[in-house]
Amino acid sequence: MTTDDIKSKLIERGLKVTPQRMAILEAIYSLKNHPTAENIIDYILKKHPNIATGTVYKVLGVLVENQLIKKVTTEKDIMRYDGIMESHHHLYCMESDVIKDYVDVELDELLQKYFEKKNLPGFKIEDIVLQLKGTFDNR
Repeated sequence: MTTDDIKSKLIERGLKVTPQRMAILEAIYSLKNHPTAENIIDYILKKHPNIATGTVYKVLGVLVENQLIKKVTTEKDIMRYDGIMESHHHLYCMESDVIKDYVDVELDELLQKYFEKKNLPGFKIEDIVLQLKGTFDNR
């Protein structure tokens, strides 16, 4: 994702384009591995040593609140961040703590139809995200 793309995303959400927001979004898109806040901080400090840790956590909260990134919690209760807002699911390796994206339009349609038929009373579904737990074959 280019710097202009990141700026556009912030502007579309009515957010001010700040160096901190730019750096954090750039880190999330560059790391591509559902990074933790600590991963993001380590990445950012190499280029921007003056950005405070507290600022990173505050900006992550703002980005989640404005739907520019999503939170992903692992089996080990570690908070991770995902910059892909399009519909997708996760394959989570319980051994390595790695999360990989899984896109399947047919599965999305199947789940949507299933829950439409169930008509969950008093509950409005905003998003359906599966997290499949297992281990990756290391062959």
